[in-house]
Amino acid sequence: MEWTPIKLSYHLRSYAFGKRNIVEKLGKADAPEGTVAETWEISDYRETTGGVKSGPHAGRTLHELVTEYPDELVGAGWHGPHFPLLLKFLDAAHRLPVHLHADDETARRIYGEPNGKTEAWHILWAEPGATILAGVKEGVKRKELFEAFKEQDHDAVMYRYDIRPGDTVYVPGGVLHTFGPKTLVFEVQQTSDLGQFVTPDDLYGGRFDEETWEKNINAALDELRTDYRPRPNPGLVLQEGQNRRTICAAGPYFALERWTLTETHTEPAHPRRFLALSNIGDPVTIEYAGGREPLERAQSCILPAAIGEVEITPSGNESSLIACYVPDLELDVISPLREAGYSEEEISALGEVEI
Repeated sequence: MEWTPIKLSYHLRSYAFGKRNIVEKLGKADAPEGTVAETWEISDYRETTGGVKSGPHAGRTLHELVTEYPDELVGAGWHGPHFPLLLKFLDAAHRLPVHLHADDETARRIYGEPNGKTEAWHILWAEPGATILAGVKEGVKRKELFEAFKEQDHDAVMYRYDIRPGDTVYVPGGVLHTFGPKTLVFEVQQTSDLGQFVTPDDLYGGRFDEETWEKNINAALDELRTDYRPRPNPGLVLQEGQNRRTICAAGPYFALERWTLTETHTEPAHPRRFLALSNIGDPVTIEYAGGREPLERAQSCILPAAIGEVEITPSGNESSLIACYVPDLELDVISPLREAGYSEEEISALGEVEI
């Protein structure tokens, strides 16, 4: 079986918080007219599973390939109901509703789904003064949270942090959060779309009636995790020749890296895991055993586990890619960062990394 970089059709969401920043600031040339709040670049969530656009698997869906070739696509010995990660560009031109996502235990117990949704946001653009709200303040009781949410006084019970381009925020399932306005992010997450809202509006700007709103708040409080407080993190840099590799976030479900390439990067074979790439800069060329494939700005692809060694060459002076994968934390994250001289505290701050 020949394996090539897999480019997929993307799924569009026109939520009320978005405008046109994915087109105008990121440069996604093939986006339609109107609101482009999210583009699900790589997805195998139910009906949103991407269609393969070219190569030997053209016309098939990502879900079909995951089902038929789990070892070759996702990684040797992998088993699961769907591709494990969902990658998206997200335009928070306006603030998102304050919400949380179920963790794995909650997803299975309450919703009968195989997993919840831990996520991370990599900030691509943010106006000065842009902030996030993430995590609830220590010692706040359930009644206080409920009252604050009804008054929409989220700062009374949540932490607010400034953000800037290049920051990354790791958010486990069960942690309350929001960001925006005037923010553009790349998001990696577990393959899930579960969510509970504590604000009175839905994702399309519709207003909940009072009973539904209060029911939503109580459901979110039932699922709330209070022991993790996300903070923006600039990441930890590994210099590789003239290229720079920044490990931005890591945990049991995914690692997110940002690569800044000024010369050809050779990525070794990884038969135990795939690599997903999203281009946020100048075009690059991916060379593999069977040929070469361009990856344009605001495009994404999957390098299957069985593709072997690849070379990635920037077209200009510098290119910037986001790389995501399901890590062996010791091998992929902890050991290289330790060797580079980073402390256990710095490594642990990337997300959920137990050392």
